[in-house]
Amino acid sequence: MNGRLTSAQPYALGLFRMVVGLLFACHGAASLLGLFGGKDGNGGTVAAGAWPNWYAAVIELVGGTLVLLGLATRAAAFIASGAMAYAYFKVHQPQALWPIENHGEGAAMYCWAMFLLVFTGSGAFGLDRLLARRASARESRPAEQTPVAV
Repeated sequence: MNGRLTSAQPYALGLFRMVVGLLFACHGAASLLGLFGGKDGNGGTVAAGAWPNWYAAVIELVGGTLVLLGLATRAAAFIASGAMAYAYFKVHQPQALWPIENHGEGAAMYCWAMFLLVFTGSGAFGLDRLLARRASARESRPAEQTPVAV
């Protein structure tokens, strides 16, 4: 049983990454573009350039999309994790100590989920892995030898 679960780990990690990235990108799309009911439930968006909401929405949309695709996963997840840590400690934590009391469960969960992806990478199904495979195949091909004319 343990061997089967271990062999499926890259696939489970890839699915985890895709779900977390999709949900994170949807959160950013709601705030930035007014999709899925928008920020206020009526299609509203955050004001362009407003600190920190607009910047957080950009990080959520772009970072979530990169994580979803598995492209630059570690860097995108690092920035997203930091943004969610900032959101938790600056927005939620001053209201109460525990996430359940200050409504910061989402920020805390996204922070730790993205932090995990910093260390694990994209897993299966990611563009990072596909690009790395192509690069290693290119490097392993013997270089063409052309005669040198004197």
